[in-house]
Amino acid sequence: MQTLRIAAVAAMLGFVALAPALAQEMEYPHQNWSFEGPFGTYDRASAQRGFQIYKEVCSNCHSMKQVYYRNLEGIGLSPDAVKAIAASVDVPTIGDDGQPAERKGLPSDHFKAPYPNDKAARAAQNGALPPDQSVIIKAREGGADYIYSLLLGYEAPPADVKMGDGMNYNKWFTGHQIAMAAPLTEGRVEYADGTKATLEQEARDVTTFLAFVANPEMEERKRMGVRVVLFLAFMTCVTYAVKRQIWSDVHH
Repeated sequence: MQTLRIAAVAAMLGFVALAPALAQEMEYPHQNWSFEGPFGTYDRASAQRGFQIYKEVCSNCHSMKQVYYRNLEGIGLSPDAVKAIAASVDVPTIGDDGQPAERKGLPSDHFKAPYPNDKAARAAQNGALPPDQSVIIKAREGGADYIYSLLLGYEAPPADVKMGDGMNYNKWFTGHQIAMAAPLTEGRVEYADGTKATLEQEARDVTTFLAFVANPEMEERKRMGVRVVLFLAFMTCVTYAVKRQIWSDVHH
């Protein structure tokens, strides 16, 4: 029993000693994002290009179950454009006869998932379940920097690394072996606004879009925060002035 306790303590100490090294290993290169800081805002043009990448590439495997088509107005798309995007997909419904049917999508619908359920997704992806991307920026340590690094982290594995069947080497993925093949390549999409689709540009744009869908109320929250700070500063000045007035005739 004593031996087991010693072994457990040794293993714990070993893990504690290893933790800083692991944290340092996964310290993703920081990028300058337009939405950072107390006054940061989303780059609408970049977010729209990112949506194009999601629609043409990512949506073939990844769902966004918590995002509505109407949310796309937040990246600068017009209501008519959003209606057209929603109507381009068929969503399941119940017909007047009570039987399963389909109808054209509406802005009030969630993004249509590529698979009807998780089992179907795993069956199509050799057992791997593509994660939902609704809040993946918040769900992954490193946030936007992690997603950006991951998308650019695919490379040939070192000679001493044995890869599992169907796995791909990614230097920024934990364990460095990931089931998802490199989703982006140079010129993978043809941007509607004419921007050159370099690999870095594609990664930055789709990351910006994912940041928006994970936190669409960010800009309003920041504006509210600025108003609150200004109000508190004003009230502090008023309170100080009142205090000076009330106590002006009291000698200390």
